[in-house]
Amino acid sequence: MKKIAILTLGAALVAAPAFAAPGGKMGDADANGVLTRAEAQAHATQKFARMDANKDGKIDATDRAARHAEMQAKRFVALDANKDGSVSKAEWDQHGADRAAKRADRKEKRVAAGEAGDGKRDGMRGHHGKRGGHGMRGGWMKADANGDKAITQAEFETAALARFDRLDANKDGQVTAEERQAQREAWKAKSAEWRAKRGAAATPPAGE
Repeated sequence: MKKIAILTLGAALVAAPAFAAPGGKMGDADANGVLTRAEAQAHATQKFARMDANKDGKIDATDRAARHAEMQAKRFVALDANKDGSVSKAEWDQHGADRAAKRADRKEKRVAAGEAGDGKRDGMRGHHGKRGGHGMRGGWMKADANGDKAITQAEFETAALARFDRLDANKDGQVTAEERQAQREAWKAKSAEWRAKRGAAATPPAGE
C-alpha cells in the first residue's frame, strides 16, 4: 500500500500557527463573563510565554518554525492511526472523510439554529488569521512597533491592551459580553460592506 512519509506531509497537513489575540474569553480568569484590563494583560503575558518557543524574549520566525514543527508532529501522530510511522492512503482518505463529516455536522447545526449558509463560512475561517486569530504575517505583526520582524513582550502586551481598549466601548476598564457582541456585529457589517463593494466592482456596466 502506498505510504506517505512523514517529511512529505508538510504544508498539506499544517497551516501556519494560529495566534488568538489576547483579550477574548480565555483571558477571563474568574470566568464571570467580564474581562478586566488586568486579566487581559495577564493573559497576554501567559500567551507570549507560550509563543516564545526558544525563550529568547521575542517572537520571530524561529519561534514560528518551532511551533510549525510541533504542530506538524502532532498532526502526523493523529493521522497515523496504526502508529507504524507512516500515513497510508487509507488513513489519509479517512482523515478527509472525517473532516467532511464534521463540516457537514457544523452546517446542519447552523441550519437548525436558523443560521443557514452556503458553505462559505467554513472556507473563510482562515481569512482573518487561521481559525480565530491572526498569524505572524497578519494582525499580530502590527504589534511589531519598531519593524524589526520580531515582537517583544512589551510590544505584545501593548498590542493586546490596545485591542482591549478598542473593545471597552464605555471605557470602564472591563469588556462585557455585550461589548464583545457589539464588536462582532460591527465586524459583520464591515465584512458585508466590503463584499458588496467587491461585488459591485466585479459587475460590468450595463451594455458591455
